[in-house]
Amino acid sequence: MNSGGLNYRLVIFFIAIVFGVGMSMPTFLQSEKGAKISLGLDLQGGLHMLLGVKTDEAIKSKIKSIASSIKFFAQSGDIIIDELRIREESVTFALLDKDEEKKVDEMLKKITGLKVSKESLNFTLTLDEKEKEHIKEYAISQAVETIRNRLDQFGLAEPNVAKQGSDKILVELPGIKTAEDEQRARELIAKAAHLQLMAVDEKRRDRANTMSPMEASQYGDVILPDARGEQIKHVLKEIPVLDGSMLTDAKVGFSDMQQPVINFTLNSEGAKIFGDFTASNVGNHLAIVLDNRVYSDPVIRERIGGGSGQISGGFSVKEAHDVAIALRSGALLAPVVLLEKRSVGPSLGADSIQASLIALISGFILVVGFMMFYYGMAGVIANIALIVNLFLLIAVMALFGATLTLPGMAGIVLTIGMAVDANVIINERVRELLRTGASIKQAIEHGYENAMSAIVDGNLTTLITSIILYVYGTGPIKGFAVSMSIGILASMLTAILGTHGMYEFLIPRMEKSKNLSFWFGMKRGK
Repeated sequence: MNSGGLNYRLVIFFIAIVFGVGMSMPTFLQSEKGAKISLGLDLQGGLHMLLGVKTDEAIKSKIKSIASSIKFFAQSGDIIIDELRIREESVTFALLDKDEEKKVDEMLKKITGLKVSKESLNFTLTLDEKEKEHIKEYAISQAVETIRNRLDQFGLAEPNVAKQGSDKILVELPGIKTAEDEQRARELIAKAAHLQLMAVDEKRRDRANTMSPMEASQYGDVILPDARGEQIKHVLKEIPVLDGSMLTDAKVGFSDMQQPVINFTLNSEGAKIFGDFTASNVGNHLAIVLDNRVYSDPVIRERIGGGSGQISGGFSVKEAHDVAIALRSGALLAPVVLLEKRSVGPSLGADSIQASLIALISGFILVVGFMMFYYGMAGVIANIALIVNLFLLIAVMALFGATLTLPGMAGIVLTIGMAVDANVIINERVRELLRTGASIKQAIEHGYENAMSAIVDGNLTTLITSIILYVYGTGPIKGFAVSMSIGILASMLTAILGTHGMYEFLIPRMEKSKNLSFWFGMKRGK
């Protein structure tokens, strides 16, 4: 070990100081530029919601999707079918040509979890119980991902969206402070964003306001309201031409009249279905339906290729933006309902921050005071490492855009005690060697060697525990695990590498003074 002067450990420690102080300043100063730590729901206030998922609706959507697939298969293969109907959780149709039965059977075998019963050429299709359970589970998982994607695109910082129990979803939105923001967030979360392109029943189009839903169902139709008002009705074919599952993008644009519209793009399969349908239905109407409301029903003038379309309906810019977000992030397979809502006020968050800061500062002062009193100058060196450790902790959390929660602050407080633990072990090993008559240089060198295994083992086991907490924990527990993990890694750098570098730099002065009481808070042989 080279003693005296600059060394590589000290250079790395200086770099860590510059990085820690530089990257943590935007957080401390709350400047507009630079990466900062976001405060969690419990510290800055916001919205807490518990949502329920109507998983039975996902099964109905699957049934409707199967009906659409059968219709497209029949049309593309010139197979004549009749009386294609949707009955709650089943699809029925009649095949007119027995020679086509084998083709239909082969197609139906490709649909997972489908139960097929036949009476002559009359088919009834249902889903088996295993497939229904799978659809329900997938609907909840898909709702979690979809809501999270929507909120990320909405611009909220670090929303927490997690499955709770078997059929519920927990949503925490930090930073929601106004009633307007709360309403927009709730609407965006609950919006099904189910896009369908549906054929208008041209024969019964004029009977929209006089026909009952039951009568419409006898013709394979549904009656849906217009987006402009419930009094305007449309008679549409029940089985859609295609739906939003084939949508790849949705963006806000402006019409020739400078009104906000939503331009959407379909995938290759959707583009083919769209092109084939428009080619064979020139002169008829095609309704663009979003969440069971008709936004427009233009006349098809010619075949529409390219797989793109437009939704117009008197949107405001904000509404168009939110609908486009919902469409891009995908439709909810099952509707969600609000079961519980709780607002956390900013004042409660401010009280939590104040209490946590008191605990943090009190713990810091007590640890610093003890180290200086008990270990002398070695305690001061440990305290410098502790301060740098805190700066590094804040800097790394800011760099990765981490969210600081109340448990996270508890993790920081705990990190203070753990950060000096390594130096306590090292100082005690050095003291033991000095008592046996070793020189200061030898005592420091062998003290670090002897202490290393205990330090690494202790920190490694705590780090593994923190990782497990992060992987399996929810929002607040994750915050605690993150601050603990970063604090442990930072303390390994500062408490081992940093203090070792400072000792190497100071060894000539220590050996010259030989004042063990000043440097290590002890006397040789005692």
